[in-house]
Amino acid sequence: MTNLVATTAVEIAERRRGKLGAEQYAGRTRFVVERNVLALKTSNLLQVVSGFFEPLFFLLAFGFGVGQLIGQVTDASGNPVDYRTWIVPALLATSAMNGALMDATWNVYFKMHFARLYNGMLATSMGPLDVALGEIAWSLIRGAGYATAFMIVVTPLGLVPSIWGILAIPAAVLIAFGFAAVGMAATTYTHSIQQLQWISFFTLPMFMFSGTFYPITAYPAVLQTIIQALPLWQGASLIRGLTFGQIDGALLGHVLYFAIMIAGGLWLTSKRLTKLFMS
Repeated sequence: MTNLVATTAVEIAERRRGKLGAEQYAGRTRFVVERNVLALKTSNLLQVVSGFFEPLFFLLAFGFGVGQLIGQVTDASGNPVDYRTWIVPALLATSAMNGALMDATWNVYFKMHFARLYNGMLATSMGPLDVALGEIAWSLIRGAGYATAFMIVVTPLGLVPSIWGILAIPAAVLIAFGFAAVGMAATTYTHSIQQLQWISFFTLPMFMFSGTFYPITAYPAVLQTIIQALPLWQGASLIRGLTFGQIDGALLGHVLYFAIMIAGGLWLTSKRLTKLFMS
């Protein structure tokens, strides 16, 4: 088995030799994912599946609890929408954000500073971009699982009014990709585990004020502009447009927003891992 792995590594390295970016990417991303799959077997199952219950609990508390007192809200087109239907897309976007950041920040920090996993990985033919893509891919696999399970629950309840809502799952993966890329890049700059608390400092206000529980038209115009620049509002609006069947050019703008987050996050993460472990 060991000989087979070594032979495969040599073959991949030979194929990448001389190609553009060969020092950053060795084509071995899947081995990082395989390592995480094997580690999952010894993880606490309750901790792993907790990401699914988080948006469900919020839906029960606010959608079926507080929502009984609210009735309907008005969407971006001025149409009345059932309150439970309104919050479902934002809860899905929030779940994608939280799941991605948990894997790409706290778990990455532990592997970087306590387990010293990346020292070992980058001592092989693996490149820093392989590590970044592997860790982010793993967080996306978990995020896709949470999003799919959540949609399986809310769709039979009539809370996804459009057939376009099926695209909410890949949209949630895109959102998770953006947050994971930026989150992992930020983690490479942290020097103590206490600094990771800053993540909650930024994500909690975003969760509360990005149109999650009510339309942002409740705010002054200046504050609306600031909120529209936040990634969670972009993600919630993307999924909301799909589940409501409001397909227009604005959706492409949201996708472009996350494409820029992903490209910037991957570039910065790869650069930092190179400096930290290969300089």
